[in-house]
Amino acid sequence: MKTIIFITIVLLSGAFAGFIHGTVNFAIVEPYLDQAIGIENQNLFDSGEEEDNAEFWIEYEGYRTWQKSGQILAGVILGTSVGALFGIVFALSRNTLPGNHDVKKSLLLAGIMWFTLYLIPFLKYPANPPTVGDAETVVLRAILYLSFIAISGIGALVFYKVSKKLENNKKFISLIGYGIFISAVFFIMPENPDEITAPMNLVNEFRLMSVLGVSSFWISVGIILGLFWNRFESRKETTQYS
Repeated sequence: MKTIIFITIVLLSGAFAGFIHGTVNFAIVEPYLDQAIGIENQNLFDSGEEEDNAEFWIEYEGYRTWQKSGQILAGVILGTSVGALFGIVFALSRNTLPGNHDVKKSLLLAGIMWFTLYLIPFLKYPANPPTVGDAETVVLRAILYLSFIAISGIGALVFYKVSKKLENNKKFISLIGYGIFISAVFFIMPENPDEITAPMNLVNEFRLMSVLGVSSFWISVGIILGLFWNRFESRKETTQYS
């Protein structure tokens, strides 16, 4: 595949998947954000930090309108960057991935990356709505979360390399090794320092919607990239034999 075609389909796949992700987030996550921010606003009124007046609500509505309007665009931008990483990994591992179709291969890789780069870190440091979290710990929380993603991703890569050196009937050893490794990391890494003060039903529903939103991206990017790849590879083979 020519470099320009590869770059184009990778970026388009990420952008389309990011658009889907942003749209899904807007539809199913934003209502919970509104609820959480409503609780946060009420706490500000009760504490006297803000006044419940027209000036506050005009400023608030303006900010939330701006924030919501950028939701889908942010999804496209993030999707393009993550999609680029996904495309590179797919190109490097395509020939070793099981499956008889590029969509199956791409979806399998998307599932692996979803599991190692998102789900496992999420189980340790689940997403919380705006009412949860101290502003003073935001840097620490970001470092912990990103560190866990990096450790899980690097660990998966290392054990994948190990599996390639093992015979077919021993490849499961690398999977067990990764499971033991990431379990140890899971228990060694510090807990989230913030206490949850928001209603747990709101927190749990917000987390569920967050998982569905991110999962929509990985499913979409797997299908879209696989379809693009299969189409252009098939066209390439047809051209070669015609």
